[in-house]
Amino acid sequence: MQTQGRNMTVRGRLAPSPTGMAHLGNAWAFLLAWLFVRSQNGELVLRMEDLDLERSSPVYMQMLMSDIRWLGLDWDEGPTPERELASWHQSNRFHLYEDALQTLRDKGLAYPCFCSRKDLRMLASAPHLGDAGIVYPGTCRNLTPAEVAERTQKGLPASWRFRGQGRVFAFDDLVMGPQRQSIEESGGDFNMKRADGIFSYQLAVSVDDGLMGITQVIRGRDILPSTVRQLAILDALGMPAPEYGHIPLLLDTDGERLAKRQASLSLEALRTRNVSPWRVTGLLARAAGLIDRKEAVHPGDLVQNFSPDRLTRTDYTLTQADMLWLEGKNNGTEDTGTEDNRRLS
Repeated sequence: MQTQGRNMTVRGRLAPSPTGMAHLGNAWAFLLAWLFVRSQNGELVLRMEDLDLERSSPVYMQMLMSDIRWLGLDWDEGPTPERELASWHQSNRFHLYEDALQTLRDKGLAYPCFCSRKDLRMLASAPHLGDAGIVYPGTCRNLTPAEVAERTQKGLPASWRFRGQGRVFAFDDLVMGPQRQSIEESGGDFNMKRADGIFSYQLAVSVDDGLMGITQVIRGRDILPSTVRQLAILDALGMPAPEYGHIPLLLDTDGERLAKRQASLSLEALRTRNVSPWRVTGLLARAAGLIDRKEAVHPGDLVQNFSPDRLTRTDYTLTQADMLWLEGKNNGTEDTGTEDNRRLS
């Protein structure tokens, strides 16, 4: 497979999944990824990660792009509300993922697995490893060609797993610092293509980042356990790995990770309530440690003084006071006034 040549320009990406309305947690990730790139005079691309064909919707895609623009953020490549670019949608790139999977098969780094999720849950040695998923005990790793043929002839559905080699991958996370991990420590041989033919997030994002020349990936810390898997795929395909930065999570007022089902915290709901986007930016910037107090700010005014060293390393839990401040109902607490188009000096 051929990859796009890498130059010295930082290339980051926004990669939302159009399966629901964007919420404050998405805005948090969008803002920080944007600031990383813009503070380095880099390029930012927008990619729609619509692998989930049943839940993805063109309506949500339009809403996502509208929300990103509403926040005062922009991008240099990819689809826009005015122009649809199918090549920037994962649902139109399945042929590239199949080519990559075939390359891994040819190298002996991919093998069929006939285990169902139910099978794995029933194994005492297969606990759940947080966001990395179910730990795989290697049940089908050493099947002989005859055993594979027998199961195939019986019509048993097979997924395709990456064959780990015991290698430890080390990288310097732009936010969380030095990391060292092996595939075995992050859940074992992982799935790259489900038995129903859907490609996994791990394979798709690795191939996309490699082919699109992405040099910097900023995302939530919940994805950190998956990074070693993507490093392994990129290495096996001969693609350069980007730098990774895993940011803390923005939690709801109950301390739970934000989800698209929480409609009241969606950007669409905030817009409906006439919340200023600059207040959203100000709240997120304060939560991230980029400014000292909550105040309405434009994202562009955060670029000059942005540094990863200033970012908090701990999750931030939204408070009722935060939500009241967004709507200007905080009786002046930590407010700099009513000018929501205020810009930093």
